[in-house]
Amino acid sequence: MKIQKYSKDKSNQYKVTIDDCEYAIYDDVIIKFGLLLKKDISASDLKEILKYNDELDSYYLSIKYITKKLRSEKEIYEYLKKKEVSENVIENTIAKLRENKFLDDDIYLKAYINDQLTLSNNGPKKIAKNLVTLGLDESLINNALNNIDVSLWEEKIDKYVSKKVNANHNSSVKMLKMKIVNDLVNLGYDKEMIMPIINRYDIDDHEVFMHEYEKAKRQLEKKYEGYELEKKIREKLYRKGFYYSKEDFYEE
Repeated sequence: MKIQKYSKDKSNQYKVTIDDCEYAIYDDVIIKFGLLLKKDISASDLKEILKYNDELDSYYLSIKYITKKLRSEKEIYEYLKKKEVSENVIENTIAKLRENKFLDDDIYLKAYINDQLTLSNNGPKKIAKNLVTLGLDESLINNALNNIDVSLWEEKIDKYVSKKVNANHNSSVKMLKMKIVNDLVNLGYDKEMIMPIINRYDIDDHEVFMHEYEKAKRQLEKKYEGYELEKKIREKLYRKGFYYSKEDFYEE
């Protein structure tokens, strides 16, 4: 098989024409097999060259993927599968990445948890679930999360509750607390950890109640009046978690 032509391609690749067929080959491969010094190669040589070239391609793709952010082995595997890389090449790539310290699940685990603690509201259960999905060992995950001081989780819960209470403009105390608890459970916190913190808050919903009362009144007084109007307003506010009596209305 005759090597006919070389031409520079993108980055560290060359287009190499062999028997009128063009191949994109990395310069590392050209050097490794001494192709610049050869005019002819055998079919078995070409097969070996292309195999090594595929492995380099897989490796460089992975490096580029990792440089954007740290990746787990499972992420690399799934990424290469989507690129239609063969199983054998993927295994060799992951082994090489591990050997060169581009893949390290311990480092990935610590970095991921640190990012979640710093940049998200996620609690331990959700973080653990995400890490299992990413292919990390469950016992390593649990060990790392168990080493985090409980006060840190409590502080995150407290900040979340405070933010939601201060931003409340239309919910009763009952509905607000229920929503916050549900949100925090979905974020991966235990209810037993949430309730003592949320119960510290003495939430005053009188202004919210008055706003919702006036809003309901404006909507309903077009159809009802007198006792029937008051009854409909009460029913509407009950559904929103507000309970009131005449004493709730007073002159300042």
